[in-house]
Amino acid sequence: MSVAQERILILDFGSQVTQLIARRVREAGAYCEIHPFVLPLDKIRAFGAKGIILSGGPASVHEGASPTIDPSVFGLGLPVLGICYGEQLICNVLGGKVEAGETREFGRAEVDVVEDSALFKGIWAKGESHTVWMSHGDKVTKLPDGFVVTAKTGSAPYAAIADEKRRIYGVQFHPEVAHTPDGAKLLANFVRIICGCHGEWSMQAFRAEQIAKIRAQVGNKRVICGVSGGVDSSVVAKLLHEAIGDKLVSIFVDTGMLRLNEGEEVKTRFEEHYKIPLIYVDASQLFLQKLAGVSDPERKRKIIGETFIEVFEQEASRVEGADFLAQGTLYPDVIESVSFHGGPSVTIKSHHNVGGLPERMKMKLVEPLRELFKDEVRVLGMELGLTRELVYRHPFPGPGLAIRIPGDITLEKLNLLRRADAIYIEELRANDLYDKIWQAFAVLLPVKTVGVMGDARTYEYVCALRAVTSTDGMTADIFHFPSELLHKISARIVNEVRGINRVVYDITSKPPATIEWE
Repeated sequence: MSVAQERILILDFGSQVTQLIARRVREAGAYCEIHPFVLPLDKIRAFGAKGIILSGGPASVHEGASPTIDPSVFGLGLPVLGICYGEQLICNVLGGKVEAGETREFGRAEVDVVEDSALFKGIWAKGESHTVWMSHGDKVTKLPDGFVVTAKTGSAPYAAIADEKRRIYGVQFHPEVAHTPDGAKLLANFVRIICGCHGEWSMQAFRAEQIAKIRAQVGNKRVICGVSGGVDSSVVAKLLHEAIGDKLVSIFVDTGMLRLNEGEEVKTRFEEHYKIPLIYVDASQLFLQKLAGVSDPERKRKIIGETFIEVFEQEASRVEGADFLAQGTLYPDVIESVSFHGGPSVTIKSHHNVGGLPERMKMKLVEPLRELFKDEVRVLGMELGLTRELVYRHPFPGPGLAIRIPGDITLEKLNLLRRADAIYIEELRANDLYDKIWQAFAVLLPVKTVGVMGDARTYEYVCALRAVTSTDGMTADIFHFPSELLHKISARIVNEVRGINRVVYDITSKPPATIEWE
């Protein structure tokens, strides 16, 4: 059986956490895809779903221009689950009523279970109360025919509803977020019990299927893969090498913006450990020349992206018989390339460049990870035999250290930052904290301070440290270090990195999901 044969379709109405629904469905062992709510009925049929989930969204169903759905979807005989806006939409389309609430309900709430439901089987029972996460201003005031209330709160009398005969369910709360403790189990019930999926979406099956797809797509042609040393490109390269062997040509461009010894580590890892031939290009001097005197962060990005393309294209042109280019495009990249209402943007992000590779390269894309989320890529990496240290390393954006040095870039600054960052990461690993942190990095600030070290005054740079936690890679919060460890890290950096005489720790709360410093 194909791992994608048992499918769940998620129709997106603009919720910020729609991707979390997909992640929970995948965790339940079923393949799923997110599509804009405007997906035509014929394409919904053609998708071959065993069930449909309607996401939340910011609109109000009682407003004239609000997103809606073809009522025929409910006549397909498929189970349907509406979440937040999705529940309200079910009621609005099928003859119920939704109105603006007198009070809004945001944050944690307690729901009282008033009826048993297939959605609650083995998790919640009639008469119990459970914690959920609410985020709504409107509320259902009348149910469509055939529906009953299964759970309620003080301000949401229809917190969960069900039409068991037609297998249509709605919840006003968000089961996909971690703040609803039993939410993943509720979604698993929908996938496994209500939709009848057997949970055969596994990384072992995905690996075998992708290898077969790559072989069928590529044939006897050669494939070029740009390697950054990061998780995504390494997994792509390992998967391709398993599929096509020496027809894979991996190219690694050393931009000079890498962490300490990273270029040599990538070379050793590929050539000695994975036995994958690697074209290593040291372009660090070229990048430094192009970045000389540039302090604007967006100009830095653009220069790095354009220079990378220039170097990569030059190396790729020397490879004979290469018709394909492999990219580490992930599913969030695919989702974000088109807005939830079917917007025009179709540019897929990549790790090394801004705006994609030029059309003049005339190469067909191989994107074996485009169906996976980041955490699934890591599972695949372990399945392929990559080291845990590589698979679970912290994210490192394509521009590298260039965006962690505000102001102009010089070799001196890069070397200072490399050494400080290496000490920071070394201490995190030594204290068993590295895997508890989603991303940690050092920043070389564009200021110098006067300090006294021994009997001499110093005038040197300030280094800032940052660490954040995240469960989904989309939201993050600050990591709280023991003060003794921060003191130790700071002392080591000041003592061992001549050129830095002060270390500060950034405690900005709830940073954005894309954790970078500019």
